Parts: sequence; C-alpha cells; structure tokens
Amino acid sequence: MTTLNFSMNISKFFIKRPRKRDIRTGKLLFYFAMVANKKPTTHDKSKAKKSKAAAKSGAPKKRTLKVYTVRAFRRPKTLKQTRRPVYIKKSVQKSIALDKYKILRHPLTTESAMKKIEDNNTLVFIVDRRSNKKQIARAVKDMYDIKSSKVNTLIRPDGLKKAFVRLTPDYDALDVANKIGII
Repeated sequence: MTTLNFSMNISKFFIKRPRKRDIRTGKLLFYFAMVANKKPTTHDKSKAKKSKAAAKSGAPKKRTLKVYTVRAFRRPKTLKQTRRPVYIKKSVQKSIALDKYKILRHPLTTESAMKKIEDNNTLVFIVDRRSNKKQIARAVKDMYDIKSSKVNTLIRPDGLKKAFVRLTPDYDALDVANKIGII
C-alpha cells in the first residue's frame, strides 16, 4: 500500500480523515475530503464551464475503426521536400569515367595477335576492364577511323581484359596495324 505525502498547497484544499481499520494489519485507513470553505478561483470557473459545455454536447462519439479491404498495407504518401544542403559536398565536377583514351590501353603484339591480324582481319587490344563491347567499338572508330563488324572480349588470368576487334571487309587489318605502329 502506498502512502501519500501532502505538500503545503494540496493540504489547503483536502483534509485527511480516518475511515476504518484494516482487518489484517490493524492500521487506520484514510480518505481525503475537500475543505468546505474553499473559495472557487477563476481556474475552477473555467473548468466548470468546459465541463458544462461537454455535458451539453453529449457523450464523446465512438470512433469507428477503418476497415481494410486490401491485405497489404500501403504507406500513405507524405511530403517530400527538396534537398537544401548546408554546403556543397563536391568542389570539382566528376570527370567522365571512360573516354576513348582510357578504354583502349594498348594494342597487343604477341605472335598469336599477329596471326589474328594476318588471317582473321582482327586487331587485338588490351582494354579497360570496366568497358563493354559497344564502348570498345566506338573507341576504335573514334581513334583509328575504322569500322568494326564485331568485338569479342575475354578477361585474362592476370585480370586484364583483352578485346578482339574484327574489322569490316572494307578495311585491312595489316594496313591499320602499320598505321598504328604495331608492325
């Protein structure tokens, strides 16, 4: 059982009066009665007005629960504000990741590459690993002014990407290799 401690301002309005004894413990049980000669304050009057208005309007209406007909919960759309950063995060604009000079690293000059040039009309390049076949074909066209019919790629065991650029019949791989400086 908890005991109440009276502070000075509460004890002005309430009196502690004995009610009866507890059967098990024999202690007196108290109740608190309001002091009769207390004068109502403006706060009490406003409170009384509010309770009177509430009594006139009737009992509070019971809220009806929303019936969900769809099993999945759809989160309602809320306001999405535009970002207003306090300071600029990047001082320099990000440069283009792969241009034609970064895509084609260097032509390959091994014996098997030379055989491909002579027999299959194909140039062999070591290219950037992030580049794809379309980017490689565009880089070869931009750098050497030649059209490629098809590009095959593979990644070597040392981690470098090798590209086999097959030229169209209009161009000869030997002439292009001479122009580049492979042969």
